[in-house]
Amino acid sequence: MDAQLGLRQNWKQFSLLVFINAFVGGMIGMERSIFPDFATEVFGLESHAAMLGFIAAFGVSKAFTNYFTGRFANRFGRRNLLILGWILVLPVPVILNYAEVWSWIIFANILLGISQGLTWSSTVVMKIDLVGDKNRGLAMGLNEFAGYLAVGLAAVGSAYLTARFGIRPVPFWVMGGMGILGLLFSFLVRDTHAFVKQEAEERDIVEIRGVFWNTTWVDKSLSSVTQAGLVNNLNDGMIWGLLPVLLISRGFGLEEIGKIASVYPILWGMGQLFTGKMADHLSHKGMLFWGMLIQGLAIMGLIWVHSFESFVGLSVLLGLGTAVVYPTFMAAIAASSHPVQRAESLGTFRFWRDMGYAVGAVLSGVIADRFGVDYAVVSIGGLTLISSLIIKLRMSQ
Repeated sequence: MDAQLGLRQNWKQFSLLVFINAFVGGMIGMERSIFPDFATEVFGLESHAAMLGFIAAFGVSKAFTNYFTGRFANRFGRRNLLILGWILVLPVPVILNYAEVWSWIIFANILLGISQGLTWSSTVVMKIDLVGDKNRGLAMGLNEFAGYLAVGLAAVGSAYLTARFGIRPVPFWVMGGMGILGLLFSFLVRDTHAFVKQEAEERDIVEIRGVFWNTTWVDKSLSSVTQAGLVNNLNDGMIWGLLPVLLISRGFGLEEIGKIASVYPILWGMGQLFTGKMADHLSHKGMLFWGMLIQGLAIMGLIWVHSFESFVGLSVLLGLGTAVVYPTFMAAIAASSHPVQRAESLGTFRFWRDMGYAVGAVLSGVIADRFGVDYAVVSIGGLTLISSLIIKLRMSQ
């Protein structure tokens, strides 16, 4: 019997993939609010660039893995790559708990980045395979909702556990438990190759040569989306690494920092329940322009406020702006890709998008060391505003 495309027809497998992606997000969320303290208290690092090196390592490894996951998804199978991703992450909590030198932390984050590239990319591609062309935005909204809500909740949880029990070992053993559960549930997933074959027979989009360069530069719309994805994660890399440092300089404690840092990914995740469906009906260009513009303005505002309520308010705006663009990115890429080449096109986009983590970490770390944290924040906010203008001027309607 032919595979039936559609969210309703495949809701059991779709729901399982959403559930698994929550564990994927939780793994990275466990690091999000405590790593600057981890770097200074345990390893005595003072340089912002050195501290943000773990984000750069994560971003580069995840970016390359995203691309090769998309490139080889048809050859090795989405499910097999998903399971491999979970196996590779199991040593990470052990390394984080017992490492005596910072280079082992960098290595752990390289493994974490490879795992995230395999697991998150596989769940994204499989969900798009299952739903067909009518509900891609909704599918991405549900996927990213689960992932980034888990990021935010894990950030709060890790800050709470650290405040109560210390940075090591409890928070990282909880992280290890998430990895084991993610692996076990992934064995229940069925591969979606039959759905790709079915959709390829129904759609009239032609296959193209040079998917990587077409997505990166040649096609004006696809390349506009790709640069915005890079800048989005560039500013997220800065927020991940420097927002806790900025808040410490303003006199906030660890639990307050955890709460502020969690608002942004929680709103980012929850907002996509609505913005994903919007991406199925509204202009992709308009959503991307306004989302990037709101992000840029919110980031610029961080250096001008000092109260807890003001930081929470800006985190809300930043989260909503990111929620508008995130499902729209992949819905726009998928809509213009041949079903057989879609995984590679999405992998190319996700390569550049997650390379933004490395660029943002290095750039903001160097600027912070040379000129101060406030200058780093303003610089990244300015780049985000420029990205919104590129969408406005270069992307087709």
